[in-house]
Amino acid sequence: MSDELATLLCEAFNDGSGSITPPIVQSSLFSFDSYEAFEDRMAGRSKNAIYSRVDNPTVAAFEASIARAEGADAAIGFGSGMGAISSTLLALVKPGDHVACVEHVYPDAYRMFERLLRPFGVNISYHPVSEFDSDPDLLAGVDVAYLESPNSLMFETMNLSRVADYAKQHGALTIVDNSWATPVFQRPIEHGIDIVLHSASKYISGHSDTVAGVVTASHDLVNRVRDLTLPLLGSKLAPFEAWLLVRGLRTLVPRMQRHQASTNQIIDLLRSLDGVESVLTPDIDVNGGIIGRSGLFSVCFDPSVDIRVLCNHLTLFRLGVSWGGFESLALPARVGLAQAGAANSMRRFAVPDNLVRFSIGLESVEDLWGDLESSIGHARQRPASRVSTA
Repeated sequence: MSDELATLLCEAFNDGSGSITPPIVQSSLFSFDSYEAFEDRMAGRSKNAIYSRVDNPTVAAFEASIARAEGADAAIGFGSGMGAISSTLLALVKPGDHVACVEHVYPDAYRMFERLLRPFGVNISYHPVSEFDSDPDLLAGVDVAYLESPNSLMFETMNLSRVADYAKQHGALTIVDNSWATPVFQRPIEHGIDIVLHSASKYISGHSDTVAGVVTASHDLVNRVRDLTLPLLGSKLAPFEAWLLVRGLRTLVPRMQRHQASTNQIIDLLRSLDGVESVLTPDIDVNGGIIGRSGLFSVCFDPSVDIRVLCNHLTLFRLGVSWGGFESLALPARVGLAQAGAANSMRRFAVPDNLVRFSIGLESVEDLWGDLESSIGHARQRPASRVSTA
């Protein structure tokens, strides 16, 4: 599938001009040659671009490409991953509805559920990954199941085909955040999932220079978002960012293959290293959905490792949020647990404070391992005890 997807994503843009990349249409509005053409567009009888808050040719080129990659009918680009998440949910739920969400969900999605949806009268419940997999009746009375597979920080996975079947039995819509796997390593719509979301800032962009989001689904579901929350919430994707995302999609397959190869080597080495308690990373499960491993995983260290010292000793790994770019990153859980403000999902779901999340970039795997091994070894050193001379 990866070879077919690579070819699909590398298809040259073709609008008859000879350009192999879509032009950046940096225009806020689009004019009409006649009253009749203007009226037809306003009445919905034509699809000409009218205003870049709702449609733009460069954005449309990105949307068409990611929809094909996910095997969806259509897509909508947004100015951030949270724009995609909030716009999708607010188009689909109303006061009194019930959203069942996976535990260890992305922290800002959790904050949106607790600080926005719940006060608006939407019922929210949280469940372990295992419950979605094992309980056929978990989604009875649920309107939307909000899923991540794998989930954030802990990287637990579910069988998407099974969960999609359970949801359909109870009339629940399913939404999956596929940012970790991308369509290279997981295609949820093929497993019966209704809606697939991405923080396109991550692997879709791949260059740590873009903040964006995208939702892909059937025409009907995409149109519900496009007709309501896309124009009214205003979380639009800008033409230049869309152009950067098209560029990122061209190299998505080889980048993901590189992330996977390096990560597999580093995980194998970490598992036998003193000081490492466990490595949290999804297993390959073709039937469940995941057919490859991206560059994001977590490590739990034993008490012999001083995590502050480890992080401060890293040189190639930078300390920061986000992931999916060319650079390698580390995020210690203690930093996230200390985040100020209400609704901290890491505290709510008891992320262990000995956990560090790593994102493996595109650097030499030997250099990355040297940095990790040296930093962990340095963090395990203990000063020699003083001998009293009294």
